[in-house]
Amino acid sequence: MAMPHRVDRFEDRAAIAAGADYAYQAFRILQVAFVLAPIIAGVDKFIHLLLNWDQYLSPTLANLLPVAPHTFMLAVGAIEVVAGLIVAFAPYYGGYLVTLWLWGIIANLLMIPGYYDIALRDFGLSLGATALARLSRRYTMS
Repeated sequence: MAMPHRVDRFEDRAAIAAGADYAYQAFRILQVAFVLAPIIAGVDKFIHLLLNWDQYLSPTLANLLPVAPHTFMLAVGAIEVVAGLIVAFAPYYGGYLVTLWLWGIIANLLMIPGYYDIALRDFGLSLGATALARLSRRYTMS
């Protein structure tokens, strides 16, 4: 009979953090990334330090909005900050929330010629967010 894998056995968080549980380390790396990235991108929608995020809104969607495109992007920024905070405190739900959010961003980007590379990058990020949610079942759910 095969020995159980270390990750398959119950261990408290302190023991996992002190040991060489690479899955736990990957979980924490993903969690930090998906807390910081949405918060930074969300805050930057207000201050435009990194870039003008309004350029990433599809003209097709912009024409359908009941508000100005910039106002919509400010709301997007606020939602991204909240999503980052949800990942910090509830990574299972936050991971899937960020995955769905990224799929929405991908759909928007696919409507803009020349932004397909960014859509592909965001698809890769969505896989990371899904991995975070899956790993959180082991390390944060009771």
